[in-house]
Amino acid sequence: MSKGSSGIVAGLTVAALAAVGFLAFQASANVPDNLAAPKPSASGAVSSTEDAKPKEKKPRPAALPAHSGTGQRVVYALEARRVWLVDEAGKVLRTFPVMPSALSPKPGSYQVGTRQGPPTKGSDGVMIEHVVRFALVENVSVGFSSAVDGTMESPDPTLRTGGVRMAQEDGDAMWEFAIRSTKVVVVP
Repeated sequence: MSKGSSGIVAGLTVAALAAVGFLAFQASANVPDNLAAPKPSASGAVSSTEDAKPKEKKPRPAALPAHSGTGQRVVYALEARRVWLVDEAGKVLRTFPVMPSALSPKPGSYQVGTRQGPPTKGSDGVMIEHVVRFALVENVSVGFSSAVDGTMESPDPTLRTGGVRMAQEDGDAMWEFAIRSTKVVVVP
């Protein structure tokens, strides 16, 4: 190749690289943020734009209260408004929030007495299902249940009610777990 033709090739190569660079710049300037390439972090690791956003931490379920008994049991913490379903080995199978009843049993150990599966009207007039009764306070039965409409509203303090409400899926789990004579431990 002659000196003149190599200069032309070099010039065309530079022009082509400049054109490609310009087009790449234009393309990247018009890409939506959610499609942009991940940017390296300060540590050099690549992170996506979603990783750069602060992640919401899921609240960790509260630990099973100390001194809540042994063996298979339902643990109901009044102040925490939470229930734990615990197997024979002491392993928590499930924990979930509840809405306490207007009347609460004193801390202590109880047993599931009666159960009622089909929907019925609760003492507050709400249609409920999967009723698991375990205590009697001021001649009012106290038990776990879930509202058929899925609500977990605070009980009317003027009514003497004993329904400890939970979400429907939690009510289903309680119904399967807390058969007659299952221990229920109420803690402060």
